[in-house]
Formats: sequence, C-alpha cells, structure tokens
Amino acid sequence: MVKHQPLQVYEKQVFLSFVTGIYGCRWKRYQRSQDDSSQWECAWFLILCSSFLLLLFWAYFWLVAQNDFNDFNWLVYNRSGEWKDETIPILTSTTLGLSYVSFLLILALFHISLGQQLNLFWVHKIGVLATLLITISGIVSVDDIWEDELDILLISFQSTAPFLHIGALVSVTALSWMVAAYVVRKERSNFQLMVLVIYFVSLLAVCLAPITFTCPCIMDRHTLKARPAIIGRRGAPMLAPENSILSFHRALQLGASTLEADVTISMDGVPFLMRDQTLRRTTDVSRVFPARQFQDASFFNWTEIRSLNAGTWFLQSDPYWTVRTLTPKDRSRIANLTVCSLVEMLRLSARANCSAWLNIHKPPPEHPRFRSWFMDTLRVLQRAGIVCFQVTWAPDTDRGRVRGLQQAANEKLSLEEIRQRGITSVRLHYSKISHRDIQEYLANNVSVTIYPVNGPWLYSLLWCSGVPSVSSDAPQVLRKVPYPIWLMSRGAYSFIWICSDLVSLAVVVGIFCFQKWRMGGMQRCNPEQIMLCAVGRRPSPDVNIMKEKLILSGLMPGLNHSNEN
Repeated sequence: MVKHQPLQVYEKQVFLSFVTGIYGCRWKRYQRSQDDSSQWECAWFLILCSSFLLLLFWAYFWLVAQNDFNDFNWLVYNRSGEWKDETIPILTSTTLGLSYVSFLLILALFHISLGQQLNLFWVHKIGVLATLLITISGIVSVDDIWEDELDILLISFQSTAPFLHIGALVSVTALSWMVAAYVVRKERSNFQLMVLVIYFVSLLAVCLAPITFTCPCIMDRHTLKARPAIIGRRGAPMLAPENSILSFHRALQLGASTLEADVTISMDGVPFLMRDQTLRRTTDVSRVFPARQFQDASFFNWTEIRSLNAGTWFLQSDPYWTVRTLTPKDRSRIANLTVCSLVEMLRLSARANCSAWLNIHKPPPEHPRFRSWFMDTLRVLQRAGIVCFQVTWAPDTDRGRVRGLQQAANEKLSLEEIRQRGITSVRLHYSKISHRDIQEYLANNVSVTIYPVNGPWLYSLLWCSGVPSVSSDAPQVLRKVPYPIWLMSRGAYSFIWICSDLVSLAVVVGIFCFQKWRMGGMQRCNPEQIMLCAVGRRPSPDVNIMKEKLILSGLMPGLNHSNEN
C-alpha cells in the first residue's frame, strides 16, 4: 500500500514571483535563492545605479534647458544646414531610458529588501548597457555643440536647490532601511563598517548642503523690486515668424515694453531684419533664387529680398509647436508675410511709444555698403520718426558717431570700462552674469538686460535678483507670471531646513533600532517551534498543497521480491 502524505505547504508568492521574474527571469520557486549575490551581480547593480543617476542628471538638464530649445535647434541648423526639431528624439529617448532603468532599479531594491539573490537577466544587461552608452554619447555631443548650455545647471540650482535638498533627504532616509538591514546582521565584517560610515557621511552631507546654497528668492518680501520689463526678442516668435511685422504686433499686444530686432544691410543700403547669415531658413529663397540660396543675406538688394515669402517656413517647420493654436485668419496672414524692413519696425515702435533695441550686423568688408552702413541706418531712424533716446544701439561700436542713442554692450565689462565707453546698459546671456554682478551693476546705475528668458523659473529667479528687464522669445508665457514662483524669508527657510533634518535623523535612528530589534527577535526564534506552528496551521483555500509519494526504503524491494515468487 502506497501512502500519500503532504510534506510541505507552499503559499502563493505572486509579488515575489513578479519581482524575480521580471528582473532575472526567475519565475519558478526553485530558481530563486536567498544566498548572497555574486560579485558580478553586485557590479551590475552598481552599473544600474550609475545609469539611473546619469539619466536623472540628463533628464534634469533637458528639463531646465527648455528655456533654450530654439537656440539649440538653431545651432544644429548652422552645422547641418537642415532645420529639424532635434529635441524631440532626445526627450523621447531620455524619458524611455529613465523609465526603464528606474523600473529595474526598483525591482533590484525589492530584491535586496526581500533578501533575494540579485541576478539581472541578460536581456536587461544589454538594455542597461545600451541606455548608458547612448546617454554618454548624448552628453558628449551636446558638450561639443552646446557647451555653454551646461552652465544652466548651476543657475537652475539657485531656484531648485531647496526642493532638491528635500528630495535628496527623503531618498537617503528611505535608503536607511536597506543599509540598516545589512549592517545589523549577526555576522560582522569590515565592509559592513565601511557601508555604515559611507552612509552616515552622505546623510550628514545632505543635511548640511543648504549652507552652500545661494538662492535669490530666499529674501524678505518687502525688498522685492518691481517686475522686470519684458523685451520682445524678435517680437513674439512663438506666435508669428521671428523679426516679422506681425511678430512685433503680437509682442506689443502681450505687453512688451521694448522691441528687439536683428538688423542687416542690403546691397542697396536698405536695413532689413534678419537673424541668420543666409535667407534659407526663414524665406523661400531656395525656390525663388536656388543658385543663390547659400549666399550671404546682405548681398541681395531690397527688391529681391522683398519678393521672398517670409511666413510659409513658420507654418511648415512649426519651430515652437504653436502652429496648431493659431486661427485660420492668423495662418493666412502668416502665409503672406514678407521680410520686414527696419523702418517698418521703428514706425510701429513710434506709434506704440515703446523702445527699440537694435542688434546691428555689420556687412563684410567686400560689401558695397561697408563704409556707409552706419549712415544708412541713421537715415532710417530719422525717417521713422522715433525719439532717439528710445533706441538702444548694440554693439557699442562707433560710439563717437552715435549721439542721442542709448549705448549698450553685449559683453561683460568692468565698471571702469563702462564709464570710459559711456555705456548706460549691458545686455548679457543669463549664464555670463552672477547675482553679485547684477547687484554691482545696479548699484552703479548700469541697467541690466538678461536674455534669453523663456521659462517662468528663470524669470522668477531674475526678478528676485532685481534685474530691471529681460529679453524673451515667449512674452505670452512670462505675462502669466504675476509673482515669483516661490519666495521665502530666510527665517522661514532655516526653520524648514532644520526641522526636515531633525525629522530625517530621527527616522533613520528609529529604522536602525527597529532593524536591530527585528534581527534579534529572529535570532532568538526556535526553528522547531516554527516548524510545529507551520504544520499545525490549517491551510487556507489559497494554499497549494504539493503532495509527494514516500516509498519506504524497504517497501519497494519487498514488493519486487514477492512478485518474483
């Protein structure tokens, strides 16, 4: 007679199977192990953590670099000659890579917390390695094309540092659960001591990090200065083609106090508005004058320039993803735009009683108007009927001949140089000036204009710094910022900082005490009592019973012997 007896009772472990199955393709119970992970798998875990941190940095960079997406595409266009929105594939790949690596890292942390052996599936290893290499190549490429943009990270920290500090504190505090579980084991080793020291040094560094913060928005509300004036940089180029008369109309409607334009001189001495060196990107010159499409824009006469369409490119390329928001009437007007002359723009400024900021592009030496471009421009100013003091001339060349116009510098100068040149204002990229420089300029009655400012966070930061004006491609966005995004007194922030540090330290100490108590309780348990309790427990309907046949060692030989007889 063969007896069946249940030897083991296995409960369903759906969550554990999910974690180990997706991470290491270990779906079966016998495939799992609670042994220590191999050094090779620990190395892959470190690679996974490194990939996550690098992708997190990369995603944060592109989040704050949204302020300069159009400048990035313009730089790529100048290198390749083709206008494409290169940010779309970068953002897509970064989002997918960060989501993938984050998911694997969460599964790995669950392995550690559940005491399971790490064993990353080979397909995931290839995926993580590919994601890491793509990210590194992206960083190297951007550093080559857009090297100065990396400075935006340090600038953004002035706005986001208090919030990043809280996030880092929460992350390090949560990490204490696994660190404590590893350190309070019965076995002692030098590596455990090293892990403990590294963790508490990191925790201390995070707690004290706010000492190094420089945040202009941590200030007394009563010292906040007036809202920075908005300069329409090439008008409102997100809503209409840049440097077009319609773009300047839109900027004025959105409350811009000054219109900024790029001025080029034609072959016959007519100043017109064009940012690029050629006409390829913003006109249909490749259709009208295909043989001259790569020629310098200043080597066309005004009749030829005026015959070009300057609006269709905007509707086709949609450089700011805003074409779908335009009305049919706006699209029709844009489709029929031509290149705007300087006199048209200045007359619009005079009628609106607003200022004009002119970035003059000097013609090359072989240009027929190389010696007379200055007088050509001054004659246009007189014809437009605009008041001289409302016009700012940049760069600050020919200052001996520029009388009555505001002189501005496009480079960072010392106060002594500014006085010697008679400059009244400076126009600088936001990465080229610090909070201290801004305060020094303003204290010496030098007006400061910062460009390009398209994001609310950067506008708020400069507002708190006391900047009087900013140059923006997005006046419609900044118009919706009636107050800095966040503003906090130093006393209030110090209170939040100290309280969050104390709460974090208390939680970490509590977690270490709890883990030590739990480990001590597990070590005091009697294995025989655990077994008796498990056998005596009635199985629930959700329990799978694995029955195994037990054949006594002497039973089968005895049966065989009786059959032979």
